[in-house]
Amino acid sequence: MSFKELTAGISKEMAGFAKNQPEVMGSFSKLAQSASKDGVLDAKTKEFVALGIAVAIRCDACIGFHVQALVKLGVTREEFEEVLSTTVYMGGGPSLMYAMKARQAFDEFSA
Repeated sequence: MSFKELTAGISKEMAGFAKNQPEVMGSFSKLAQSASKDGVLDAKTKEFVALGIAVAIRCDACIGFHVQALVKLGVTREEFEEVLSTTVYMGGGPSLMYAMKARQAFDEFSA
């Protein structure tokens, strides 16, 4: 599985959905922007929280989008893997498997 292809495909589907459901997607977009902007916590911290949740709920597309955002925010592999360590601690074996998917996405988006 390619996370670049996955996120591109989902983005295309969401664009089509937005044409038919502009109010829902506009509201979701505003929610995402509001929740992600710097506040007491910076955007990077918020994306790390979102990644932890994505790994915990085993959402491949969520992993892709949040890893892509983290790479754009300039996180280091060391920061990234430390967060993955916490997700593994909190989720055990299943989180370890999805943390490896997140690691794959990091490598792909960093290339």
